[in-house]
Amino acid sequence: MRKCRITYLPKKKWKGYNLPIEYITHNYYDVSIYHTNQKIQIEIEKKAFDKPIKHTQEEYDFPDRLYADWWKNAKAYGVFKENELIAAIEICPETWSNRLMITELWVKSLYRKQGIGTALLNFVKKQALKKNYRAIILETQSCNTTAIEFYLKQEFVLFGFDRCCYHNDDMNRKEVRLNFGWFNSHFK
Repeated sequence: MRKCRITYLPKKKWKGYNLPIEYITHNYYDVSIYHTNQKIQIEIEKKAFDKPIKHTQEEYDFPDRLYADWWKNAKAYGVFKENELIAAIEICPETWSNRLMITELWVKSLYRKQGIGTALLNFVKKQALKKNYRAIILETQSCNTTAIEFYLKQEFVLFGFDRCCYHNDDMNRKEVRLNFGWFNSHFK
């Protein structure tokens, strides 16, 4: 599925649509923070789990849904195969900082590694360039190494993390929120 048609998903029809996001991971990026009087050192190292971990939407209080109330100006787009939604991306402008946030990105597991995720990100990059956003930002978990490697391949860079976004013990759970960004080199 090299070429895919990306379609706008109207809020009226798609608000609350549950994205069945799940993944299996064998690795994680371990985040360590070391403090001294002179510096704070952060180390992020890829390590292997003792056994594969499967993350599903059922384990979270807030499953991924399109057009969540807190994303006031979100727009969602999807890819269909025979009238079935097989991929979606949701974006929301962060006007105060002139950035475009990807709030959701999902490709049905059967259709991964076929260029659909790349097509969705390229679609959003074109929008960012057209509207002169200075950056596109997104988040993922330190244990979602497949997504991290995909974002790095798509020219996103790590620019921060949140060690207690999901729970107070995210570091011990090996599920630290990592923030990635793609920076518009044409920004003026």
